[in-house]
Amino acid sequence: MDEQQKHSETTRPATPASQPSTSGGPAHLPGSAPGAVKRHRGRNITLIVAALVILGVVLWRWHPWGGPGGGASGAAGATGASGGGRGGRGAAMANLAQPVHVATATQGEMPVVLTALGTVTPLANVTVLPQLSGVLQDVFFKEGQMVKKGDVLAQIDPRPYQISLENAQGTLARDQALLQTARLDLKRYQTLLAQDSIASQQVDTQASLVRQYEGTVKSDQANIDTYKLDLIYARITAPVSGRVGLRQVDPGNYVTPSLTNGLVVITQLQPISVIFTTSEDNLPQIIKQTQTGAKLSVTAYDRSNTTSLEGGSLETLDNQIDTTTGTVKLRANFQNPNNLLFPNQFVNTRLLVDTIKDAVIVPTTAVLNGSMGQFVYVVKPDNTVTVRPVKVGPVDGERTSIKSGVQVGERVVIDGSDRLKEGAKITIPADKPHGASGAHGAHGAHGASGASGAAAASGASGTRGHHRKHATQDSQ
Repeated sequence: MDEQQKHSETTRPATPASQPSTSGGPAHLPGSAPGAVKRHRGRNITLIVAALVILGVVLWRWHPWGGPGGGASGAAGATGASGGGRGGRGAAMANLAQPVHVATATQGEMPVVLTALGTVTPLANVTVLPQLSGVLQDVFFKEGQMVKKGDVLAQIDPRPYQISLENAQGTLARDQALLQTARLDLKRYQTLLAQDSIASQQVDTQASLVRQYEGTVKSDQANIDTYKLDLIYARITAPVSGRVGLRQVDPGNYVTPSLTNGLVVITQLQPISVIFTTSEDNLPQIIKQTQTGAKLSVTAYDRSNTTSLEGGSLETLDNQIDTTTGTVKLRANFQNPNNLLFPNQFVNTRLLVDTIKDAVIVPTTAVLNGSMGQFVYVVKPDNTVTVRPVKVGPVDGERTSIKSGVQVGERVVIDGSDRLKEGAKITIPADKPHGASGAHGAHGAHGASGASGAAAASGASGTRGHHRKHATQDSQ
């Protein structure tokens, strides 16, 4: 055993002093250990500084919980060396003026318009019914056709009524002959009575017989007129001008005056009316205008209240107010030449009651509502805004009249007011298009900081490479 241990010790090669350690640790190089430790610490410090610089740049550019000023302040605290300059830039960005759009208050005419939801109602809606019984022979209209008053719509078999007419005419001829004979006899009896040849009673009886025949002739004539009217009724005509609907009965059916749905429905389209309601509070100004004989203009708009369909005039008012709703019905007439108004169609009506002269007008978007009521932001000459309470008059779509609070020529904010407060600074893009340079400067600051961060990162990378190179040379 002792010989084997000695043999293994003699065969183990000795490690030369200049051979580098495979682990690279400083324990195998006593002479070079302090320098390697210093280089290792310097490399770690450089990596930490580079990571802090990159983290500061990222926080400065992508700060999610602050505005432009807050982001600039965070970047200033992260970068350390340039903290003073960037902190000042952040404070300046925090006080930047807000971009808004403004409009100038003008003076003009403001119409007093009452808007309401109305229903298109035809002036005539007639269900055509047969006035006598018979077989429907022919139908002369097409569904949806426009017809005029008096146009023939259908024909009922007239032959039974023609036969009755001829029978009545024969009866009339017979009774007329009897009447003529009775009158001649009466004339003879009157001559004989004058000669005292007959009794007066016989003359009176003959006179009564003549009157009976006269009544019979009148009755026969009435029967003839009745049958002639039946022949007219057998030919069904349009009672009004309008549009026919769907046919309810086909030819060949036996029709009667008690037909449930009639033959067809005719709806008058030209002219046509719209019935709408308005509050009882508006009645005094409407009645005041109508009593002077003025025709109030009414315009009908489609369901979306954007497209004008037809213009007309107010025709009449209802004679009582609905107590359940506090409203009154009004009817407006429209000529409707293009048939844009259709029966039972829902439309938006605008009744022009009056026109205000020399009214102060601003866009409707300029008027805001708050705890103080309605107000606007008025732009001062130094490009700051002030809160101005206003009293609003009539509103006409995108225009609003101001009774008090704004003067003609003053500028009011119409867009961007949600970021404003009393005394806030503003910029108007239309007046100052060079305001984009501020954004360009901000982007330049972001670019500069990004470039400095990249430079710092590249410098740190170069430092790490330099230390690695020296460590390799020392190990070699």
